[in-house]
Amino acid sequence: MTLDWISRDGKLILGARVVRTFSYGFVSVILAIYLNLLGFNEILVGVVLTATLVNSVIFNIISSVYADKIGRRKFLILYAVLMVISATVFFVTNNYVALIIAALIGTINVTGSEVGAFLSLEQAILPQTINDEKKRTLIFSIYNMVGTFAMSGGVLLSGLPHIFSQQFGLDQTNAIKLLFLAYAVCALGVLAIYLALSPKIETKSKNKHANSFRNITPQSRSVIKKISSLFAVDSFAGGFVIQSIVSFWFYTKFGADLSTLSYIFTMAGILTAMSYLLANKIASKIGLVNTMIYTHIPSNILLILVAFAPSFPLAVGLYFARMSISQMDVPTRQSYLMAVVNENERVTAAGITNTSRNIAQSVGPSLAGAIMGSLLSSPFIIGGVLKLAYDIGLFLNFRKIKPPEEL
Repeated sequence: MTLDWISRDGKLILGARVVRTFSYGFVSVILAIYLNLLGFNEILVGVVLTATLVNSVIFNIISSVYADKIGRRKFLILYAVLMVISATVFFVTNNYVALIIAALIGTINVTGSEVGAFLSLEQAILPQTINDEKKRTLIFSIYNMVGTFAMSGGVLLSGLPHIFSQQFGLDQTNAIKLLFLAYAVCALGVLAIYLALSPKIETKSKNKHANSFRNITPQSRSVIKKISSLFAVDSFAGGFVIQSIVSFWFYTKFGADLSTLSYIFTMAGILTAMSYLLANKIASKIGLVNTMIYTHIPSNILLILVAFAPSFPLAVGLYFARMSISQMDVPTRQSYLMAVVNENERVTAAGITNTSRNIAQSVGPSLAGAIMGSLLSSPFIIGGVLKLAYDIGLFLNFRKIKPPEEL
């Protein structure tokens, strides 16, 4: 597949996505386990995980209001700098308060997928980096595919602490710490890429101050309100089964070590990445909304079944089956949202919808941490049922609202 239809800035964005999500891969697997090894109980672990998601909420709000006024490139650079700082804090200290502050000010990703302000800005920028509007869904599929492949590669690194412990006699806590140093190095790489972006990524709107929710068209406002509410339900449910929680569940219920977990999440990531291009093909046949719904419902049934798996192999098999279809709605919903709002409304639309997702998702880990103490597998059941409710709501509200290419 040639990428000559993607501009230099678009390729840089894809590069930043690869480096960033590579680092997300190993952090999302090790973080909950690392905090537990430091002596923090399930509730305290959940609070730190929630803090990482609150960070995404705050930065998405700031981006949606100020990015097009001050500059998208400047905000991307700022967030990359904060990513370096937060990674450094996790490397140099075990202090619980300091770790919470680092989780709040920086970008420590724990979900196994992108949720932060980087996503909102890049989501708005990507349609401007292609020379054919018909390839909008394809660019989002590639964007998510390369990110997921990179994350899968990063997940493999989460097995290194286990190897270091066995081969070099390091205790597991100090071995895991080395990965936070690797996270800081990746953050520096992301910063270097953003410094190379051109002014072409900025909004083309002459009135930059029009990019706020109160100034967008009534039609777009209605779409954003409805879709944000539904995304909030989906993300609240997703907060119960973020990758760090799933990793902790396999570790606690079946005794899976970090090396085994790295293989599980690498394979899950590969299956997910392959599904993105398939989502593009399906969407071209049945439409974006139908693709979102008809791939999401069976994945949520599989999610519920994971909770009842009596053995480790069956639990892994059900999890793999779920991950092979669960994320097909990601590039399709990104493409759909960017298609049904005006170009100068894209940062605002992405910021608001991602903020609603992050606010809702930030509650999930703390609740999951609290309920896992009494019923370990309950997050899978709660998450799956709520996600099915989201699918029904999406069908009822958006089956008749088509993007331009489907009219």
